[in-house]
Amino acid sequence: MTTAFFSHDDCAKHNMGAEHPECPERLSRIISYLEDTGLDQELDWVRPDEATRDQLQLVHPEKYLHQLDLMQPTKGRVFTDPDTALMPDTLRAARLAAGANIEAVDMVLSSQVTNAFVCARPPGHHAERAKSMGFCFYNNVALAAMRALTFHQLKRVAIIDFDVHQGNGTVDIVQGDERILMCSSFQHPFYPHSHVYRLPENIVNVPVPAGCQGPEYRKLVEAGWMKRLEEFQPQLILISAGFDGHRMDPMAEMNLETEDYRWLTEMLTGVAREYANDRIISTLEGGYHLNALAESVAAHVGELVKAGR
Repeated sequence: MTTAFFSHDDCAKHNMGAEHPECPERLSRIISYLEDTGLDQELDWVRPDEATRDQLQLVHPEKYLHQLDLMQPTKGRVFTDPDTALMPDTLRAARLAAGANIEAVDMVLSSQVTNAFVCARPPGHHAERAKSMGFCFYNNVALAAMRALTFHQLKRVAIIDFDVHQGNGTVDIVQGDERILMCSSFQHPFYPHSHVYRLPENIVNVPVPAGCQGPEYRKLVEAGWMKRLEEFQPQLILISAGFDGHRMDPMAEMNLETEDYRWLTEMLTGVAREYANDRIISTLEGGYHLNALAESVAAHVGELVKAGR
């Protein structure tokens, strides 16, 4: 069995501007680093198709999808919020990212591969059911969860979100759904300043203070997540993998190291081994220092490869 790596050149055509941190180079730097280290040779590379309209409607209402279609320009950029812009190639890139997550679920749950990493953009975890924000348009990890629960009829899916920004969109979509346990860690107080307290039982938040370093972070996460994951016994683990908690990242104020992401992945592959037949699908969210991002993704994917052997 192997680790699938989902990537498509057209995801780089979405470009919100020369100074925007969520840039096409994020993907090219990751892929170049994997090639430089030889890790690319251990992956099953997959070129995804776009998500279909019916698949997107598992999470997003048609009115919202139609609104995005109407807003997408034929040239230039249209901003849906101060940070998030549509351009002519944006929604194709977003459909490819969503489609990659859905296809990854199909491949993992049909035992074609053990686990998968989706190296696509735009990211998804800030996209609420009917609202784009925070660089996100379609909620990729929520679409993956609904594919697993509906088409593949799983009973229990865990979503893990370790991006430095809280995945408000995913919470908006999955809160109260007892088939899903969402465990997240994020800098607090910080963007998006929502969905932190007074939430349903299926949402497990671990707010982390600015300046937090690896040893403290590891203790907080292990204490906050592990007991709930063991009680839940997920049949599949989905990861919103944001690497912007790295100490070199310009978008936040946490002080994690590349080895902390390796540790996180090793912990989660252990849970997957115990309860989910090693089945993990991870999708790229944040991470804006290009070198730190590439190194952290390689550490993360390296652990997935070990688990997939």
